[in-house]
Amino acid sequence: MSRHLTRDLETLHRNMLLMCGMAEELVHKALAALQEPDSAVCHALVTQDDAIDDLDVRLEEDCLKILALYQPVADDLRRITTVLKITGELERVADLGVNIAERAASLASGPVVTIPDTLERMAAEALSMLHDSIDALVQLDSHSARRVCTRDETVDAYNRNIIQELTETMKRSPDLIEPMMHLFSVSRHVERVADHATNIAEDVIYLVEGEIVRHRPEIGASPDSDNA
Repeated sequence: MSRHLTRDLETLHRNMLLMCGMAEELVHKALAALQEPDSAVCHALVTQDDAIDDLDVRLEEDCLKILALYQPVADDLRRITTVLKITGELERVADLGVNIAERAASLASGPVVTIPDTLERMAAEALSMLHDSIDALVQLDSHSARRVCTRDETVDAYNRNIIQELTETMKRSPDLIEPMMHLFSVSRHVERVADHATNIAEDVIYLVEGEIVRHRPEIGASPDSDNA
């Protein structure tokens, strides 16, 4: 039975990594669409999101089947729990990517606007956090995961600055209120992508170290740092 459990867990892990790649690709394309708004891109990403939703359901069903068949404990149970949590985060990341693409498509029908540099930097940082959290999962590297968690405040700060910048633009140019509101939504969605990247990193820490680190301000500290 242990051989079959190991095989099923390995398949579960591979499919979770497949979902990781699909979600990351979707968000990357959505953010790229901000520079060249295109409704066709948005429609394509909706289809890609549907595939991610299907994989999410399949992974949950596989987790429940393994729990029922093998009644795993200890490390194996932790792996299954982590898959359930991370796939939920990835499904929400994909939804946010579609939301970003929809806002980008809406920009295509309005006046030409320049994407603020701050928003571009924020998007790059959030995408990097997502990539690094997934890489930490692939490598089972809890130290890298902890570093991802420390970067969420940077994205939050970008978000506050963008809100102020967009508000000032709307005051100066009332004709740009609608596109600025689209960018406001984009900023909020990007901030949420960073939040989910942080959650994935926290799940990696739990998977590797068996420690639940949610809501802890010292999350970026390595468990070995106290002995340094």
